[in-house]
Amino acid sequence: MRTRRPGLGRDARLLIAGQGVRAAGYGFTAVLLGALLAARGYTPLQVGLVLTALIAGTALASLAVGAFADRIGRRRCYGLFFAGIAVAGLVVAAGAPLWVLLLVAVTGTLSTDVVDNGPATILEQVMLAAEDAGTARVFGRYNMVGAAAGALGALAVTLPGLGRSGHAGPDSWLFAVLVPVGAAGVLVAWRLSPAVEAARATGSDGERPARSRLGKSRPVVRRMAALFAIDAGGSGLVTTGFLSYYLTERYHAPVAALGWLFFAVSVVQAVSVALAPLLARRFGLVATMVGTHLPSNLLLASVAFAPTFPVAAALLLARTTLSQMDVPTRQALVMAAVTPDEQTQAAAVTNAARYTVRPLGPLVAGAVQQVALGAPLIIAGAVKAGYDVALWRWARRLPLTSTGSAGPPAGGGVAADAAAAPPSGSPR
Repeated sequence: MRTRRPGLGRDARLLIAGQGVRAAGYGFTAVLLGALLAARGYTPLQVGLVLTALIAGTALASLAVGAFADRIGRRRCYGLFFAGIAVAGLVVAAGAPLWVLLLVAVTGTLSTDVVDNGPATILEQVMLAAEDAGTARVFGRYNMVGAAAGALGALAVTLPGLGRSGHAGPDSWLFAVLVPVGAAGVLVAWRLSPAVEAARATGSDGERPARSRLGKSRPVVRRMAALFAIDAGGSGLVTTGFLSYYLTERYHAPVAALGWLFFAVSVVQAVSVALAPLLARRFGLVATMVGTHLPSNLLLASVAFAPTFPVAAALLLARTTLSQMDVPTRQALVMAAVTPDEQTQAAAVTNAARYTVRPLGPLVAGAVQQVALGAPLIIAGAVKAGYDVALWRWARRLPLTSTGSAGPPAGGGVAADAAAAPPSGSPR
């Protein structure tokens, strides 16, 4: 008789709702950002500078979350971040000049990534782990909702009057959509229960929030962080903002067409991340990550050779069917590889490692575009393929630490262990 899987708890539903609201806002503004920068006449290097500042801000904010969130309070940090999103939206909507835009970008409150976007993702990841750290079940639903909401945000760009055709570009006031997004996120943070907070330690001065530190898992976390950084370095070359700019410059794609494309990309992404947990239970987390990610990178590189916008769009959609399956599996792997009191720091270290190297991507992209406009796509595909090979060679040799229950077939390495591991907080 098949065991019925438990539903989502109240906190998990709230966190997924918070992710959905934020993803809708970022899905809308990510499409507009590249077109807005192009309409303002920014050079490729200036665009690269803005995108670099966005990613650098994400990295700095992620490190701050890892260092202080468990002390200050996860719910409090979550609410403060959403309040920052509202302020950032107001600043950009007011038509801020380049230097102000750069200041806002380094706060980490703006993002061109719909699903995996920095400090809020770290907080949601560790708070969701209180319910399910051992498999990709909750993380699959979490990322699916984020991708679907991002699709709706991208689709909203196509509404009449919101996007102008050609190079006229969108109006900056549209970024005011982030104000209600921020307000909704603050409400979500206020309604979360104390169960999502870090465990409390008892000392001579009484109960106090436990500090998240890496213990025996430090070598594994460091190796994962290094590998994830390689992948992120390639991703930094081809952010949504870059793709929006690239498609506008090469094919003169109108904003409405970009909105429809990124809507379709997000829909495919939602389906992809929903299927990832099913594959992970069958093949293991790492096998799922590598087996889907590697061919997607070949498709990414091929976009540079697309002769027309429809061909480029088709290749991007084909790539997305595979490229995002590693997101929930990666998050589940990190949470399952460490003890509960290490989870915040492990999430912060691995995510910050990814965000720290990504600022170099837009700068490199802007530089190599002086040689060929599509060169970043080829370089990104090669770098990310190298990551896939390195991850597989390392992870498949890790010793299993499963609880003895039947897991996926051999070849999953630590993936098989993670898929069979007990939820966070259970005896290990």
